[in-house]
Amino acid sequence: MKLLKKIALRILVVIVVMGLIELTLDTGKTTSLPNPRILFYYSTAFIFFILTWEINDFLIRREVTSEKTNQLGLHNGLRIFIVNYSLVLPIFACVYHLAIFQFGTELQIQPENRWLQFRIDFIRAAALAFGVLSFNLFYNAIKIKNQLELSMIEMDKEMTASQYNALKSQVSPHFLFNSLNILTQLMYEDKDLASDFAARLAATYRYILDHKEESLASLEKELAILDSFIFMMNIRHDGSVNITTHISLDPKFYKIPTLSLQMLVENALKHNFYSKDHPLEIQIFSVGNERLVIRNTLNRRTLKESSTKVGIENIKKRFSFYTDEAVEIENEHDFFSVTIPILPKTTNQKNLKILF
Repeated sequence: MKLLKKIALRILVVIVVMGLIELTLDTGKTTSLPNPRILFYYSTAFIFFILTWEINDFLIRREVTSEKTNQLGLHNGLRIFIVNYSLVLPIFACVYHLAIFQFGTELQIQPENRWLQFRIDFIRAAALAFGVLSFNLFYNAIKIKNQLELSMIEMDKEMTASQYNALKSQVSPHFLFNSLNILTQLMYEDKDLASDFAARLAATYRYILDHKEESLASLEKELAILDSFIFMMNIRHDGSVNITTHISLDPKFYKIPTLSLQMLVENALKHNFYSKDHPLEIQIFSVGNERLVIRNTLNRRTLKESSTKVGIENIKKRFSFYTDEAVEIENEHDFFSVTIPILPKTTNQKNLKILF
């Protein structure tokens, strides 16, 4: 299909070019059959046209598939133009020189001033090549630019899907199972509290499903869902965990990666031992209008397997997609803290540069 479109486009342009060339030729008297002179000029124009276009396509393909670049900008476009022009102009000159000075009689090209005719023919061919190159470079630049934009859209979709998969892996099935067990117990002990617990659990998972296509969420929504999560953790651990928040900024004007706060709190719960006698203290507070700190007391538990640090690395990578501000990790004797940048609500994906 692409080949047919390419051939159709070339034929259309050739027809237009042939019409323009005919306007520049003195065809003489009309005859039933084209004379050798007309056939020569038409055939050479067609050959020069196709030759120039094919060389140009080859140079463009070589340029955009090289390791240095995958785009067609002003600099490499101009380089292609110069290389292409320097290849075809000598061919034009040789063909017209031979036709006029060596085979003029056979081709019925016998002007009074052969050098003047040579210059006219050469300039016409050079102008034809200039038009072909300009059109083809512009067309391919637009085409490659559109392809890059489509590629970025696909990359963004893939990134969103991979982030959501990472999120799902972070929301441990054990959390759901343990929460359902707590809910079952509460149904026998305190029905009102069980109802509140179920509502919070449903809100948490509804939030996850509703935001599965979003890589960023408002800080206001994240704090609201974190509040539900904290409520469930306090019920579940009953005095063994104390989670407090102190946010001095207006959260509706900021964004963070979806569920990043919950993931960091879960990370603290996963890696520390806690009990009523030695509760785990987790503090979440803002520093100015630029950063949030998630700090917890340290009482490391011995894990059967060494930590893979997937949660922290996931947070780092997701923030790096939107800002150059680093996620800071502090591992002190008594405290472990993660400092994350907060993003303005106008934040979008960092743009890949397209030079055109």
